Amino acid sequence: MRLPQIQIQTTDAKIELEISKPQQQIEQPRATQSIEQPAAILEIHTTKGVLQIDSSQARRDIGMISPLESSANYAEEGKQGALDGMARRAREGRQLMENAGKGQGRATIQNISKQNHGPHRVPFNIKFVPSVGSVKIDYTPGTTDINIEKREPIIDAKVNKPIHDYTPGKVTSTMVQRPDVNIDVII
Repeated sequence: MRLPQIQIQTTDAKIELEISKPQQQIEQPRATQSIEQPAAILEIHTTKGVLQIDSSQARRDIGMISPLESSANYAEEGKQGALDGMARRAREGRQLMENAGKGQGRATIQNISKQNHGPHRVPFNIKFVPSVGSVKIDYTPGTTDINIEKREPIIDAKVNKPIHDYTPGKVTSTMVQRPDVNIDVII
């Protein structure tokens, strides 16, 4: 006995796809930036130093004096010399007067003449010219005041948005071959 057989034939479906790729462009423009640095404010105030040197005493010590001071010194020396001369003569006259009646007139005159004439000893010593401390120095230092005022930078930054261009992709399909199933029974 023969059993009936079933014969099945299939045809696959065929699809054709057309794909257009998506396109994307992204551009990031640079940020717009402006930076400005204002100059700092600098103020400097100074006072000058003062140096005073007084060498008038040193000049006097070495004999360099002004004509007015020189004539005043000579006038004072002359006046003092005249006063000393008058005092000496008065002293000698008093000695003569006191000793005249005692029989010592001749001896008194000899003593007076010995006092006025003969070797006079002058003290001798080393003298430093000009004298120590004759130049006077006075110094007043100057001052310096510095004031600095810093100034912050001015920064202006503007961020630009990105430029984004997107074209989506597309898929289109076309059925090239339809599916098919054939069933036959064979006896």
